[in-house]
Amino acid sequence: MIEIQNIHKSFGDNHVLKGIDAAFEPGKVSMIIGGSGSGKSTLLKCIVGLHEPEKGQVYFDKEEFTQMSFEERIPVRREIGMLFQNSALFDSMTVEQNIVFGLDMFTSMSKEEKVDRANLCLERVNLKNTNHLYPSELSGGMKKRVGIARAISMNPKYLFCDEPNSGLDPATSILIDELIQELTEEYQCTTVVVTHDMNSVMGIGDYILFLYKGEKFWEGSNTDMLKSDVQELNDFVFASPLMQAARQVIK
Repeated sequence: MIEIQNIHKSFGDNHVLKGIDAAFEPGKVSMIIGGSGSGKSTLLKCIVGLHEPEKGQVYFDKEEFTQMSFEERIPVRREIGMLFQNSALFDSMTVEQNIVFGLDMFTSMSKEEKVDRANLCLERVNLKNTNHLYPSELSGGMKKRVGIARAISMNPKYLFCDEPNSGLDPATSILIDELIQELTEEYQCTTVVVTHDMNSVMGIGDYILFLYKGEKFWEGSNTDMLKSDVQELNDFVFASPLMQAARQVIK
């Protein structure tokens, strides 16, 4: 369980987050949605400690992360898996080396154990026998899956994904969504996904948090979202004809 309370974040005079509250449950895919500049990625970075909020608290299983020192945060960070928007793979490292990188930093596993773990994670994301390829030899979808393999290499309790379908074709996006959902259920992770992809929201979103101009405007399930009378949410969700059609079916 991750709980955030009254999160505020500013950059200079730009007040990006204005008192955000939410709770993300284990075994569920929670999604943060909103337009460009709404504060989605900033909120995610505040939760994992890449940004420090000026005000508010972040709790990982009732432990207040925001008040911890750098050293105190290390055990929590060992339980976090992170998939960045651009996959953030090291170009000079092979697939295997990219996955082992986190294990080198945070575990005392032997070299053989690390390779075994890398192989297990690659097999789990359907990339068996790609160990010695470099990122330049991979497609966009394969890079995302390597990023996921690295994110789950330490059996995370908490999985964060920032725009996991960015730059992917629709078919590959569905595969990535299904993989995130399967891993969430398999590991019983508390999974938080930042996205603007409404297909993902409707496909795998258990809990939806909608941000508008740095404020929490709505929260609930993806089916409840289609029935909402919040105008700002409707303007965002039903911008496409496909989502307008989906709303008519629900009604």
